Amino acid sequence: MNGKIISAILVLALVSMACGFSIDLPPQAEAGPDVTDEIKVADPESDETRLSLNFGAGELKLSSGAEGLVEGTALYNVKELKPEVARNGGDIQIKQGDLDGLMPFEGMKNRWDLQLGKTPMDLEIDAGAYEGNMELGGLALKTLTVKDGAAHVNLSFSEPNLIEMSRLAYSTGASEVTLIGLANANFDTFDFDGGAGSYSLDFSGELQRDASVEINSGLSELILIVPEGVNATVKIEGGLTDINTGSGWSQSGTTYSHEGSGPTLTITVNMGAGTITLKE
Repeated sequence: MNGKIISAILVLALVSMACGFSIDLPPQAEAGPDVTDEIKVADPESDETRLSLNFGAGELKLSSGAEGLVEGTALYNVKELKPEVARNGGDIQIKQGDLDGLMPFEGMKNRWDLQLGKTPMDLEIDAGAYEGNMELGGLALKTLTVKDGAAHVNLSFSEPNLIEMSRLAYSTGASEVTLIGLANANFDTFDFDGGAGSYSLDFSGELQRDASVEINSGLSELILIVPEGVNATVKIEGGLTDINTGSGWSQSGTTYSHEGSGPTLTITVNMGAGTITLKE
């Protein structure tokens, strides 16, 4: 009985304390009229060019076609989201304005539509919870690094990269990510790190040299697409994983092989748990 009385007293004390607390939520950002800023960055006079795009929440569209390094527009309806361009020699940064503790709201607009030029560059995209549609075929990317949060992204290389890419790195969270035409990226190594999400990696395109891929993810759904006629091996490591294979794949223990001719694609997958589907 004494225990029940003590428990009741504790509950009443916690309720009383809770009533005395107040939670201060950040102020909500205020919407204004739609504003469209033109973004135009000329090619830097430098032997090394590094372009960084820092984008938070909203919609990001990238494609080729700029005469200089970058051309395009940014549309927003919150003044704090006004983008900024910073240059330091061959280092160029385009970043979203900071909400600085303001709470986003339904109806907030933040859309970038940018075209990139064919200047050889290292491209880095650092984004948050956003929707991305990126067509990077036909560019000259020496490296590509993408970091994002809870995102919905379609990234493709519909045409071959104009130069050899030393490294492609993609790090994401609980996202839905589709990467298409990865062979056209012409990478030497590709590192993909994911959380609990749905990921589709399509290695279609022209595989010009041997390439290695390392995939690390948590509880996720992973689809790997290797076109018919491409040499590939996939080694599965990790925890409880359900493997589904289509035609063209053979199995030996935890290694799956796809026969073809020409360069070889070597893929290692370390997954905590989830489903892996191998397709042509």
